Order: sequence, then structure tokens, then C-alpha cells
Amino acid sequence: MRRILTAAVIGLSSLLNTAIAQTSSTIKGKISDNSGKALQSVTVSLLKSTDSSLVKADVTDANGAFEMVYGKEGKYLLSYVMIGFERTYSPVFEVKNGQGFDAGSITLQPAATKLQDVTVTSRKPMIEIKADKTVFNVENSINATGSNALELLQKSPGIQVDNNENISMKGKTGVRIYVDGKMTQLGSQDLAAYLKSINSNDVEAIEMISNPSARYDASGNAGIINIRLKKNKRYGTNGSVNMGLVQGVTPKGNGSVSLNYRDKKVNLFSNVGINIGRYENTLDLYRVQRDSVYDQKSTNWSNNKSVNAKLGADLFLNSKNTLGFLVTTNFSDNDWTSESNTNISYNPTKQFVKKLVALNTIPGSRTNMNSNINYRYADTSGKEINFDADYGLFRGTGRSYQPNNYLDNTGNMLSQVINRNYTPTDIDIYTAKVDVDQPKWKGKLGYGAKFSYVKTKNTFDFFNDINGVPVKILSRSNSFTYNENVNAAYVNYQRQFSPKWSLQTGLRMEQTNSEGVLTRADGVIQADNTVKRSYLDFFPSAALTWTVDQKNTLNLTFSRRIDRPTYQDLNPFENKLDELTYEKGNAFLRPQYTNTIELSHTFKYMLNTTIGYSHVKDFATQTTDTTNNATYVQQRNLATQRILSFSIGSPLPIAKWWNGYANVWYNYQMFKGKIGANEVKTEIPMFGAYMQHTFTLGKGYNAELSGWFSGPNVWGATWRTKSLGGLDLGFQKQILKKQGTLKLSVTDIFFTNPWTATSNFGGLFINGRGQNESRTVRLAFSWRFGNNQVKAARQRQTGLESEAKRIKG
Repeated sequence: MRRILTAAVIGLSSLLNTAIAQTSSTIKGKISDNSGKALQSVTVSLLKSTDSSLVKADVTDANGAFEMVYGKEGKYLLSYVMIGFERTYSPVFEVKNGQGFDAGSITLQPAATKLQDVTVTSRKPMIEIKADKTVFNVENSINATGSNALELLQKSPGIQVDNNENISMKGKTGVRIYVDGKMTQLGSQDLAAYLKSINSNDVEAIEMISNPSARYDASGNAGIINIRLKKNKRYGTNGSVNMGLVQGVTPKGNGSVSLNYRDKKVNLFSNVGINIGRYENTLDLYRVQRDSVYDQKSTNWSNNKSVNAKLGADLFLNSKNTLGFLVTTNFSDNDWTSESNTNISYNPTKQFVKKLVALNTIPGSRTNMNSNINYRYADTSGKEINFDADYGLFRGTGRSYQPNNYLDNTGNMLSQVINRNYTPTDIDIYTAKVDVDQPKWKGKLGYGAKFSYVKTKNTFDFFNDINGVPVKILSRSNSFTYNENVNAAYVNYQRQFSPKWSLQTGLRMEQTNSEGVLTRADGVIQADNTVKRSYLDFFPSAALTWTVDQKNTLNLTFSRRIDRPTYQDLNPFENKLDELTYEKGNAFLRPQYTNTIELSHTFKYMLNTTIGYSHVKDFATQTTDTTNNATYVQQRNLATQRILSFSIGSPLPIAKWWNGYANVWYNYQMFKGKIGANEVKTEIPMFGAYMQHTFTLGKGYNAELSGWFSGPNVWGATWRTKSLGGLDLGFQKQILKKQGTLKLSVTDIFFTNPWTATSNFGGLFINGRGQNESRTVRLAFSWRFGNNQVKAARQRQTGLESEAKRIKG
């Protein structure tokens, strides 16, 4: 290993020495409006003078400045483009090796017609391929209409959502979900419930980042998915109204209202959204355990009511200082009910033994609230400082009433057991962080620090119903508290060494202190009642980019990342789902560590191909095991997981009226380890595809066809699934003088989304299948009002980023 690292260092040094030795030319300038105010985010394009073909592009910074490094001699011109201003061209100039070109100060003139009097028709592409991420621009999608955020993820390139609503990216679990740059503080059921409460009308884009830099928290071995909500980008007063209707097995409704105001001193923004509806799904499990067969068929219903609200303000104190406030909340009531029938038979003779009819009613509520205060300083030298202080809370309650009735073959009652439980969860999260970026050593230096403290309390009270009176069972009741402190610091450096070579490298340090304490109601002390941990980790990352020529670019990246256990996966007590199945926590669950290296090739800024290798130490996954005649699931650490991956994707500009996008991915996963006394050694190929087409039909009409496919897959280390996918079709019409939009779509047209999976491990065979309301008809209406003058919005991340996806309901 040491020889490999030494060779890599020598090779990298050689490349950098070669790059630095090359001569290059710098093309720079500064852009302002006719009042002399610097213009940020102006698109600057370097064009050949002969045919105006694109050579290179850049955007201006907060000071209106741009700087491009290019090494090929020739005659060129510059193009300056920004919405609301006239397109402007520079005179033709000549570039010679080692000689720069200074375009000087450029003034852009406002467009002849005021923006508020016209409709801007330019649109972002549905899918954007960038050097460090893939972006799904949801607001441009017709088939995203009426979807929630969890459904949007399933429609996103390379993203999968399994039957337990766990999210993976290109077949890799451990992905972290961010909302507006802030990692969500939820995991498992609560994360799914929260994402379902976010309506697509409130989502601007979904960003998929497979190899984040050291600036990001180190958690998430599969990378980061950032859901960007819509923000106020216009001066004056403006807003929007959105309404939607979804018809599946039952009707559902959603709606939202946003109201915003912005001038030179303040930006105020707000949004309120609601979702209401009844959702149905089915689950069938055929289980062979020892000498018995359990044939379970169940139907589940969920009555959901949720309200999301966001309120924020940016105060522009002067040209250098900005103060921001943001509060987001989510309130939801989720009444979940299920009805299952399980025929139990003797396997050798297939003779019927008895039948279990189990009903379960779980009324529950969830409250999320996150508050943030942000200070930003930016000067003309390019130095920027961001400070964030955050407080987040999660409150969840749940009560379960579960009668279990055992019947003979004529339907007569043999016995009855009624279980109840009460499961409140309280989580408080405190974070503070500072990030600094500044020009340094002919590049850009970034560094920062972060403090986070998480306090959780979970109560599980279990009751048996005796003669209609709930009696608390002390031996099965407990409370579990978990406190965690993470202190982090990082440094990151990026530099363009020549027109062909650029480097970004960084190192993040995270020091973790945690303590979990289980208190049993009966006072019994177990070996795992208290588990303390303290550990220090370093997470390097690097990206080397080589622009081979005008058509080809290579990018080599490396990162090391961590996945800490979800808070409630550490709770060692048992939660009985019914008389035959339960789930169990694991206080000794260790974090898993992932090293990933990827090489990507970009052709003509469009076709992106990536190959990669990941090695996971202490791979943690949900396993299925048995005890007596019952089955239970538990998170456990296996020894290792290795993944070979490949993906290719590109926009498809087929015709002037027809644009599309296609993405195909493949990986080969290898698992090795133990579950109890049983050896696990599994190798499985996995593949999937995503495609999307948009059609401009004229007279305000547009259409969209999109679909996804996932081949045979693996869940955990023992479950194997069959192929599944979905195809959606939608139409859109602009109305009300193009201020309104009407959308109609049909999802999962061929009903190919239901899943089937099998597991055959450790003497337990399970064949499962299930489906939800994936085939729906959706109708949505949106209306925009107020000022349409576009102004670039301030983008910021809050500090509540690393403690996410770790609260399990």
C-alpha cells in the first residue's frame, strides 16, 4: 500500500510540474451596469472569431470580475450575457502564448423592453451535467407535477427508493439528504414522512453530488443529495399559488402559497404548503422457517395531513455585510393502519395449523423545526466569511393498538393477544460553524470549523391488554437517551495551474464523543445498557482535472467518508411489530468508513462517463434473523463491501422542438462477513437507467415523457429483488397571459413499479412482494403574480448539516 501511495505522489508531482511549466494566457475583465454597479453571474463566453464557436465560458463573481486561463494562440472575441441586459460583444482580439488580454471595464445596457413588461422564456435544461454534480431542474418538469419530494427522488437519475423507502444512489446506500444545503435531521420512517410532505411545486432542483469536498460533512458514503427549494429572485412584491389533485386508489390534494418582497436593503420570503390524502399499499410475505410456513398478506393505509412553512429575511447592511434569518417548520399527522392475515401450516405435509389475523392502528404526529441565523462578509479582494448558528428540534409521538387473533380453519377463535405501545421521541440539535474563502497562493483557499451537539430521548412503553385494561409490561419497556458531540475542522485548496490542469484537495478532521444509556423499566441492568465512544478521524479528498482538448476533459477524484449509526438503531431494546415479527436495535453498532476513487470523462461538455471503486469497512446493513418461531430485523456490521461502478449520461438535443436526457449506470457489489454464526459472501451485478424527453408543441403546449428502470438488485446483504421501473407521460399548457400553468400527467403507465424480492439465508426463506399507489393521474395549476424583474438570490447553507438521516421512527 505504501508503494502505491508513493507512486501516486510521484505521478501527481510530475503532472503538476509539467502543468506549471506550460505557458498560458489570462483573459480578464470587469462588468458593471450603466450606473457603475458590479454585475454578478454574467455569463462570459470566449468565442472563435472565425465562426463564433464556443471555446470556454466563465461567470463573473460578486465584484463583476472574470478571469479565464487559456493557452492556444488565435483570434477571439468575448460575449457577455445576463437576463435583463442587452447581449454585448467585445472587439476581436488576438491571444499569444504568455501574453494576456485585459478586456477592461465593460458596461452592459438594460434591455430595451423592461422585464416586467415581457415574459422571460429561457429555460434551464431538465438535467444539467456539471463537473461536481448532476442537477435535476424539477421546476421545468411536467411529470414532477403533484409529486412529493420522495417521489421526485425516485424520478431522479441514478436514485433508487426501495420498498422500505430507503434511498440509494447508483446502487450505493448511505446517501445523505440535504434541504437547501442543510442535512435533514431524520432517518428511515421519519425522513420518508418528511419528504412526502414536501410538494414538487416548492422544489426548484435536486442536486446529486457523488464525491463532496472537505467543506462538506464527512457523513454519507454514497454522496449527497441536496433538495433546493424555491427562493425569491425578484425585486418588488411577488408570489405564487399552486394547487394539485392526485387520483390513485383514493384522491389526494396539495397546495401552497408563497409571498415575497425584495429591494436593495431587504429580502423577505415566505411559503406555506399543505398535503392531505389517504395512501394505500400492500405487502405479501411467504416465509419458511424450521418446519412451519407463514403466508402473510397485508394491506396498509396511511392518512396523512401535513403543513410546511418557511419564513426568512436577508438584511443587506452594506456592500460587504449581510445578515440572514430563516425558520422552517413541518407539522404532520400520520394515522397508519394495517390488516394482515397469516396462514400458518406444517411444512412437511402442508397441513393447515392456524391463522393469525392481526390489526394495527398507529395514530402519530411529527413536528420538525429548524432555525438559522447567518452572517456573511464579502469584500472586493474575493474574501468571504460565513457564520451560521442553528437550532433544530424533532418531536414525534406514536401509539399502537394491535389485537392478534389466532383462528382455526373454521374461523373460531383459538386465542387472542392484544398489544399496545407508546413511543414518543424528542431530539434537539445545536450547531455552529464558520467558513472562510479567500484568494491565496494563486488559487482559492477555504477553511472552517464546526461544532454540533445532539441530544435524543426515546421512550418505548409496552402494554398487554388484559380484559380491556392496558397493563404495562416492565420487562419490555425502556427509555433510551443518546448524546453526541462532533467537533470538526477542514482546509480546502483549489487552483488552476494552467489552461489544462486544475487541482482541488482538502482534509477534514472530525472528533466524535457519544454516550448511549438504556434504562429498563424493570431495573434490570444489561451489558449494553451504557455504551460510550470517543474517536478521531481524518477525511482526505482530492480532485485533479485535465482538459485534454476542447472536446475532452478528465477528472480524477478521491474521498474518504463515514456513516454513523442512526440514533435509534443504537437502542438495543425490541419493538414487536406483531406476534411473529419484531425489530431490534444494536448498541454496539459501529460507524462504517468508505474510500472511493472515481475517474470521469466529459466529451463536448455533454457526454459524461464515470468509472469508480469503493471499499467499505464495517459495512452496516439491515439483516433478517430468527429466534424460535419469530423473525426479527436488526442493523449489523459485516466485514467489508466492495463496489465497482460505471455510469454514462448525456443531454440529447435531438431537434429544435425535442430535447432529452439519458443515463445508464452499472455496479458490481461484493459483500463478505458474518451474520451471527452464518457466513455472508455475496457478489451481485446491478444496473439501471433513466431517460427523459421534452417536446415543445407550440401555442403554449409542451409534453414530457420520462421513465426509469432498475435491474435485479440487492437489499442489505441477503435480499435479492427482481427488475422494476416506471414510465410517466405529461402535458402542460400556459394560460392567463403566460402567468399561469396547467399540467396533466399519468405516472407508472404500465404499472411496472410493484416489487418482488427473495431472501434465503441462515435457515430462513422469505419471498416478498408489494406495491403502492404508483399509477396515478395528476392535475396541477399554478399562478404567478407580482413583479417579474429577475434578481440573483443569495445562496447560503445553514450549519445543521452533519447530524442527518439519523433519527429513525
